[in-house]
This record gives sequence, C-alpha cells and structure tokens, in this order.
Amino acid sequence: MKGKVSIIIPCFNEEETISDVIERVKRVDLGLEKEVIVVDDGSTDSSFEKASKHDGVIVVRHERNMGKGAAVKTGIAHSTGDVIVIQDADLEYLPEDIPGLLVPLLRGEADAVYGSRFLGSIEGMSLSHMLGNRVLSWATRILFGARITDMMTGYKLFRREVVDGLELKSKRFEFEPEITAKLLKRGVRIVETPIRYSARKKGEAKIRWKDGLICLWWLVKERLGGRGNEGKAGG
Repeated sequence: MKGKVSIIIPCFNEEETISDVIERVKRVDLGLEKEVIVVDDGSTDSSFEKASKHDGVIVVRHERNMGKGAAVKTGIAHSTGDVIVIQDADLEYLPEDIPGLLVPLLRGEADAVYGSRFLGSIEGMSLSHMLGNRVLSWATRILFGARITDMMTGYKLFRREVVDGLELKSKRFEFEPEITAKLLKRGVRIVETPIRYSARKKGEAKIRWKDGLICLWWLVKERLGGRGNEGKAGG
C-alpha cells in the first residue's frame, strides 16, 4: 500500500506529555508519508501552546472541551491520509508500536486494526479498568459476533474509505463503542495486534466508571438500531 498516514492526537490538558508524544510520533519510521494532527480539546493548561511550537504539525483547537470523540472527528475532518491512526496524548500507548499496527493494513489483511493490550503487555492498569474493559469487549462479542479482546483500546487504525461516510454522533469516550459497532455492521474486517501498555504516570485519568456504563449503552443502542444507512465498506 502506498500513500499517506494521518496520525491524530486528541489532547486535553496534557501539558506534561504532549511535546514528548509529538516528537516520538515524528521520529517513528513508517516507510510512508506521515501527517501529524493534534486536536487540542479546549485545554486549560499549556497543551495548545506547547503543541504549536512543533514544526511540521497541524494543530487544531476547540474553544471549549467537547470530548475525545469530538476531537477525533475534528482530526479526521482535517486529515488527508489514506490511513488514519488515533494516538492518545498521555503516552499510555507507545508510538513505537505504530509500525507493527500498520502491518495487517499493508498486507491487505484488514480494513481496521485495533491494538490489544490484552494480547500484549499491561503495566499498572487498575482492576476496575481491566474488568470494565473485559465486560465491554465481551458485550461486543455477544452483540456483534466479533472476536475482539480490547474494544476500548485507544490505538485504532482505519483505512480512510471505511470511516468516510460514517455518521458518528458520540462526543466523548462512547466514541469507541460507536465506531466499533458501526464498522462491524458494515462488515469491516477488524484485526487485533498486540501492543504494550503502561498506565499513565503523569496527569489525571479522564475515564470514569459511569463512562463505562454509557459505553455499554451505546453498544446496545447500536445493536438495536440495526444496520443503519451507511452501507457496506468498499474493498
């Protein structure tokens, strides 16, 4: 596969890690043209100013905090790549894992790739978060018949054509189940690849238990909503 890879970094109050993640993303050798897009989601710290100092990076700003899903959608709208990569700004996910995540796409084995923490290595994840992730992944398998071990992973890669035309309505963490459900209903091939994960050591975790309940509700709602009007992804 030839073309461009757009790496979208949604960011909210990540002044302690944003410069590091940008530089590490820029250093990763993908063997393809690379586009780095930071979407500052209304940060109240110096995240936007720090991101704006980096050359060769597109920085977009929300005037107020709208949520991760909204930030990702803004990033996709500003991207021009043939492949879209979502990279969290808190460095729980290592940019150095991106080349391995691209492999199934490059080989034509997948339309979307999810980096699975449960197939790789996990450091420091709390029991509550681990159980929550397991429950949501189990619900995805039951509702959609998909063998996914880590539906809530922050590492998701897509061929552009499978997300173009998706009517994504969620604005916060429920983005993860919504896009997963819509892709599965379109017959998109999702492949999981092992990644390394280390729970954040700087800043404050933003996802809470009630977000997990909202995510579960989105899975059920998408299942009950039927196929929808997006049609099937092109091959």
